[in-house]
Amino acid sequence: MVEKNQSTNLMVIFVGLLAALAGLFFGLDTGVISGALPFISKQFDISATQQELVVSSMMFGAAAGAIISGWLSSWGGRKRSLLLSSILFIIGALGSAFSPNAEVLIGSRVILGLAIGISSFTTPAYLSEIAPKKIRGGMISMYQLMITIGILLAFISDTGFSYDHAWRWMLGITAIPAVLLFIGVTFLPESPRWLASKNRSDDAKTILLKLRNSETEAIQELDDIFNSLKIKQSGFGLFKNNSNFRRSVFLGISLQFMQQLTGINVIMYYAPKIFSLAGFETTTQQMYGTVLVGLVNVIATFLAISIIDRFGRKKLLVFGFSVMAISIGLLAYLLSFDAHTLLIQYASIAFLLIFIIGFAVSAGPIMWVLCSEIQPLKGRDFGITCSTTSNWVANMIVSATFLTLLSTLGDTHTFWLYAALNAAFILVTLYFVPETKNVSLEHIEENLMKGNSLRNIGR
Repeated sequence: MVEKNQSTNLMVIFVGLLAALAGLFFGLDTGVISGALPFISKQFDISATQQELVVSSMMFGAAAGAIISGWLSSWGGRKRSLLLSSILFIIGALGSAFSPNAEVLIGSRVILGLAIGISSFTTPAYLSEIAPKKIRGGMISMYQLMITIGILLAFISDTGFSYDHAWRWMLGITAIPAVLLFIGVTFLPESPRWLASKNRSDDAKTILLKLRNSETEAIQELDDIFNSLKIKQSGFGLFKNNSNFRRSVFLGISLQFMQQLTGINVIMYYAPKIFSLAGFETTTQQMYGTVLVGLVNVIATFLAISIIDRFGRKKLLVFGFSVMAISIGLLAYLLSFDAHTLLIQYASIAFLLIFIIGFAVSAGPIMWVLCSEIQPLKGRDFGITCSTTSNWVANMIVSATFLTLLSTLGDTHTFWLYAALNAAFILVTLYFVPETKNVSLEHIEENLMKGNSLRNIGR
């Protein structure tokens, strides 16, 4: 039995890591634009508004991809959805690299967005459906870890290519790992919960037997899955006629807006710009500063994976929002000084990195975890579609307005705004967010459908 447990654990981890690779390309394509944008704007001679469009076009595509991902994943399965997203990653990366003008580049980034929108729905849903409850938080957090690793690799790549102003290489090199993703996904098993929803109980049982520690555990989980499938309505019909399901959908939407309105992607997309505001004037200083941001992000996300199933989701969110509110508020204060002394410059970096740590151990991974946990099985595709689409709509709004906010409000007031939002999210978390640590998906669903308050559905 010990050997079977070890084999099963290794199987689960292998499948989880392979599926989470989709997050790597999410991170690569998110991070790469920050280093490429200065060179793109110079070569194509585009305005600040057009630069915002280059950045936010990927978010538009991601929102569109997220909208169709629920239907796509429900119809064809989680595995086929991941295969399609990897193909779109390849097309978008190559299209971006060979773009003759800004218009083609924007179109190519929309394709990349479609890939990210599909994978950002499918991967957390898939991981939540294959993971044992005791390590589910850590498993889904691997997706966020891969995003941070992708961002770091993009920053390092950008720094290397920046010496030759080779922005096309920055954008195009991401096609290589996308090919590896396509190959890797072919080896993944299908989600047992998706198979069960398609009345393929034998296939679902076979996969659960490979992923669980014992036959008893697998059969019990399969019984729980079929009990949750007894709800007659699904998708939009369930949303329309069931107020309890509507609560979980709106909570998922709120959580994803909260994640984006922390201001994290302002830093990721415009990191060199922020370093220039802090007084680091050379491109080399800005690029190495950006790499440091990516490195800290990865290290802190490793920490999140190790503690999320120990301390729980809610405590980490309150901690993270507190850290982010304080650190970005202090950064806003430092940016209010006209003279950027060496002390102010390095203090600005310190507060920026503390903000990154606060995000990486809380809102970064936990929002994906919660949004995949709180939706009932018959409404999971619809619910996660709504929350994932909301993530990308909020992401698009943030990325498309940052430079405009800087020019209208000024850098200090812009960062004060994000500090205030993070402070407000502490209260939202305390009053509405449930603790789902070490609770089965079916038990969470049972409490939700009974009408228990949202913050108690994990009890």
